[in-house]
Amino acid sequence: MALRPHEFYEHALAATDEQRRLPLSRMTGWDISPFEQDGLRVTALRPPVLPESPRQGEDPADCHSCQRQDQGIWFDDHWRLTRVAKVGVPLVLMLHPRTHHDLEDLPDELAAELGRLSAHIARHVGALPGVSRAHAHRFGDGGAHLHIWFFARPEGQGQFFGSWLIVWDDLLPEYPADLAEADAEIVVDALIASYGGRRTP
Repeated sequence: MALRPHEFYEHALAATDEQRRLPLSRMTGWDISPFEQDGLRVTALRPPVLPESPRQGEDPADCHSCQRQDQGIWFDDHWRLTRVAKVGVPLVLMLHPRTHHDLEDLPDELAAELGRLSAHIARHVGALPGVSRAHAHRFGDGGAHLHIWFFARPEGQGQFFGSWLIVWDDLLPEYPADLAEADAEIVVDALIASYGGRRTP
């Protein structure tokens, strides 16, 4: 059985200093870390807040993703793909179901489509010139409507390997929008050819 919220907090608190700061993570010592350990410190550990705040779109009537179900660069009957603007890496795409679902309540048929579709998107993003591979992520704390991220890692940038890529993306200057749009078009063309779908809903 998992630790209860306050038990987890007490467990973590036992590893902190007098200011409730945990030691720097092992990840900050990796050569791909965007931060030097000297002068870097961890934010003070805060106690749990219960109940947690509701996520955006818990009520489908207020869900931003549902309100935008006809916006994107690629569609089929069940899914839509959007390009995330103002990012630092060459391309960031986001896949959304067109109906209101999160990962935990995704029907088996859509879950199977998600697997196949994610593989096709990652394959086409990773094939772009200047890109080594696509990193796929699902974070479910901000929005209740499922959204899968695809980050294009720039070729040769070994410092951007792995889970630090998202932090590097936030630190990098904005990638030229015209190049990102052109690459997104290449991905859409390849996706239509390999999987199906269309440009408009």
